[in-house]
Amino acid sequence: MRLVFAGTPSAAVPTLRRLAAEHDIAAVVTRPDAPLGRKRVLTPSPVAQAATDLGLPVIKAARLDAEATATISDLQVELGVIVAYGGLVREPLLSAPAQGWINLHFSLLPQWRGAAPVQRALINGDAQLGASVFQLVPALDAGDVFASRVVEIAADATADVALKVLSIDGAELTAEVVAAIADGTARAEPQEGEPTLAPKLTLDDGLLDWTRPCSEVFSRFRGVTPEPGAHTTVDGLRLKVLEAAPSSDGVALQPGELAATKTALLIGTASTPLAVTRVQPAGKGAMSAVDWWRGQRGTEGLRAGA
Repeated sequence: MRLVFAGTPSAAVPTLRRLAAEHDIAAVVTRPDAPLGRKRVLTPSPVAQAATDLGLPVIKAARLDAEATATISDLQVELGVIVAYGGLVREPLLSAPAQGWINLHFSLLPQWRGAAPVQRALINGDAQLGASVFQLVPALDAGDVFASRVVEIAADATADVALKVLSIDGAELTAEVVAAIADGTARAEPQEGEPTLAPKLTLDDGLLDWTRPCSEVFSRFRGVTPEPGAHTTVDGLRLKVLEAAPSSDGVALQPGELAATKTALLIGTASTPLAVTRVQPAGKGAMSAVDWWRGQRGTEGLRAGA
């Protein structure tokens, strides 16, 4: 099929590469170059870089306005495919391709409609994660679903790791749907069940609440790592939690109470402690949690969340 592809982050790259190997991609739409790093160097999006490597035309647009709509419409494509582009497709662009647009979404719809489905699913402690390919409609992630797939994710996987796995399985799922649309066998079914929403995360979503059970604290840690980042406060100063896991030491601590072992900093929750192995204090680089603890002038009375 003749396609237009829209996407921006690295999670969209596997789908782009898979479709480029099997179909005619007339153009790739992605967000403009963004400043990255301490020097704020303008850098192409992962999708832009991948498209360039594949020799595909790239359209960089912050939003799909009238100019972008006209450019894409002139391509006369049969189908649009979108994966985490970061902007809305509205009419008349929505109807420009003969077969409309399909969207790869990293959830089992109608669960977690919105910008952060993987992160919200992990925070919620969902036992299953997955991907869905659906027909794009004006309402948020509400179109009929062509196919969904449950994807096995490690029980300790953080959001970035989970998204990488989902992006690979999702690329295969999308390729299957596009092939079915091409040969006329694709069938989409209305979404069933009560929708849940997955709004974009904010910095506040990364705050760990030590009064909750360890399983809930760890689920939040997984969902907000690496962005916007898990954090707490100790002695009034912000401390990012970079690496952590439920403790198996059998130590009993009150919520927020701190204790160190040879390998980890234990932080009490409403149940068992969380074992933190790597942290980043405010204004400093990442370091071992035990080294950070040893560097405190006085540890008596220090508590997380205070």
